[in-house]
Amino acid sequence: MPQIPEKIHELTVGQVAARSGAAVSALHFYESKGLISSRRTSGNQRRYSRDTLRRVAFVRAAQRVGIPLATIREALARLPEERTPTREDWARLSEAWRCELDERIRQLNRLRDHLTDCIGCGCLSLDTCVLSNPDDVFGERLTGSRLMAERGSGPGRA
Repeated sequence: MPQIPEKIHELTVGQVAARSGAAVSALHFYESKGLISSRRTSGNQRRYSRDTLRRVAFVRAAQRVGIPLATIREALARLPEERTPTREDWARLSEAWRCELDERIRQLNRLRDHLTDCIGCGCLSLDTCVLSNPDDVFGERLTGSRLMAERGSGPGRA
């Protein structure tokens, strides 16, 4: 990995790409989405501050666990003075994202567990398919719209 001398405070897009492992096109995309920023030289070349490396690492780590870019941008915007995320910031944000990630994991596990049955049954029924219509407890008892739960009942209440 190329080393950048400490006295250099601004990096080219190529240097950020080399150090972060992100493609130049990804860096341009992140910038267009407001995740990172640069200034332009008199020759219209991008220059990034050194803290962009940590912001890119933050974005890429969040993306790897499935956090949408819009959510990442909101998180970065909440940092005081748009500063570089710290370990404490990451811990706080990752804790807030934990419930969302746990739900995704449950959905993926359900998909994995029922995928073979679904392909094997061949019913293609949107009314009874556990993948297309998961946990439809009301559909077992009622006909018609299933958007409104009965008063005093719900999942887990029979």
